[in-house]
Amino acid sequence: MTDIEIAKQFKLKNIVDIASKLNLEEDIELYGKYKAKISNPEKYKNKKDGKLILVTAMSPTPLGEGKTTISISIADGLRRIGKNSILALREPSLGPVFGIKGGATGGGYAQVAPMEDINLHFTGDIHAITSANNLLSAMIDNHIYFGNELQINEVVWKRCMDLNDRQLRVIETGLSGESKIVPRKDGFDISVASEIMAILCLSENIKDLKQRLGNILIGYNKNEEPVFARDLKAEGAMAVLLKDAIKPNLVQTLEYTPALIHGGPFANIAHGCNSIIATKLAMKLSDYTVTEAGFGADLGAEKFLDIKCRKANIKPNVVICVATIKALKYHGGAPKEEILNENFECLQKGMKNLYKHIDNIQNKFGLNIIVAINKYNTDTEKELEYVQKELTKQNIESSIVESWAKGGEGAIDISNKIIQMCEKKDNFKYIYDLEDSIEDKIEKIAKQIYGAKGIKLSEQAVSKIEKINKMGYSNLPICIAKTQYSFSDDAKNVEDKNEYEINIRDIDLKAGAEFIVAYAGKILTMPGLPKVPAAENIDINENEEIVGIF
Repeated sequence: MTDIEIAKQFKLKNIVDIASKLNLEEDIELYGKYKAKISNPEKYKNKKDGKLILVTAMSPTPLGEGKTTISISIADGLRRIGKNSILALREPSLGPVFGIKGGATGGGYAQVAPMEDINLHFTGDIHAITSANNLLSAMIDNHIYFGNELQINEVVWKRCMDLNDRQLRVIETGLSGESKIVPRKDGFDISVASEIMAILCLSENIKDLKQRLGNILIGYNKNEEPVFARDLKAEGAMAVLLKDAIKPNLVQTLEYTPALIHGGPFANIAHGCNSIIATKLAMKLSDYTVTEAGFGADLGAEKFLDIKCRKANIKPNVVICVATIKALKYHGGAPKEEILNENFECLQKGMKNLYKHIDNIQNKFGLNIIVAINKYNTDTEKELEYVQKELTKQNIESSIVESWAKGGEGAIDISNKIIQMCEKKDNFKYIYDLEDSIEDKIEKIAKQIYGAKGIKLSEQAVSKIEKINKMGYSNLPICIAKTQYSFSDDAKNVEDKNEYEINIRDIDLKAGAEFIVAYAGKILTMPGLPKVPAAENIDINENEEIVGIF
């Protein structure tokens, strides 16, 4: 049975009933029966914070390891053992939905719903971000067309759309031949890589959002001085487009656990976690908030801790590291076509990847950690027993979780362990200090988190760093854009063989988001579709039922 078929077996509750569990009835704006926005999150800012549980993972396979499914089942599992829990997750992007990975609303009996709506247009947040991004692009080129009073000489701001389209990575614009139009080379990012997505997710309120929008670096003038969105008087109109998008979305799991789904930056090219507003609100509304950081812990969790936690002044009480038998074998060198076959040699080799992620969370960041072994129906009992025994030898707590097949019931064991672990002390620390140089911050992440022997900066990266230093932005946190399939910057090096350097080919200042992006290896900010995209199997039947989303 497919995820969408399973979801249709459940009768959802009216979203007003879900809101009543959180005493939010007077603060929701309805988007139909099963979706709502929370209109006044700051109303709850003086309430006591609950515990924060962060779900991350070992390095993934191309189809992911089920972090969202695990997150949902743990939130449901906590409610099954009598605890007041809530979810705080990212919004899915249309790129993966129609690409290779599919939807991002969980799977099996651990889903957030209505899954079709959430995976498609939802409440329009990502469309609003796309519109705000492209409005700024239009205002830049319009300013140049009407005389270029700001003497803009170099435009660094790109257009965006929320689909995978490699043809748009590099384009030429302004080819209509009109007398005043200046043709130039341009390009598109996927919307979830737009700086506006990062700004939305890192803003505390509409005032903070508007200020950050004004701080967006859009280019440089003829004297190589920076030009910002505020110089075009663009921030007000952009904020208007985002006035509803900044409000968190309320939905539910199949077991009626409240879920705040808001914001969706990719973790391999952005900072990979949902909005600060949603996470902080969730912590005020419940005793246990379960949230997720994208891809492996080297990407999503590192950015969650070094960027989001630093900005929001929060920290997780416990970190869940999701592992799967297939990912362990994949990172142990098993060929893709044999990844589901029993292979203890590759399973054993793949433990190296998991241990590195555990060491990073436990010893580099100083946090409490438990491994969630996400059980698939292709796993054998011998494989599961082997992994648990090896973790026990290293004094690492673990639990086999059957999220897909059993929902919250399959996460009761790990939920009980989480409750105990949340009471343990930790020694949380960041990987770098903001006062470190840009090079030192990148190198600390590369050496400590990726296990690299060092970094190698391109001439372009060195030039960009010099420019950022002169502009006075060197004290911002770092967001490394890197492949998710390896600790290295080579997606094919899944076993992380030999010593390697992290090659930084370019640097971008995101002055509005307030971080610096370092592009490692061949990472792209506009993905492409696979040879057989998921879109080929997505359809709507004569009963207007959507099929094919997984």
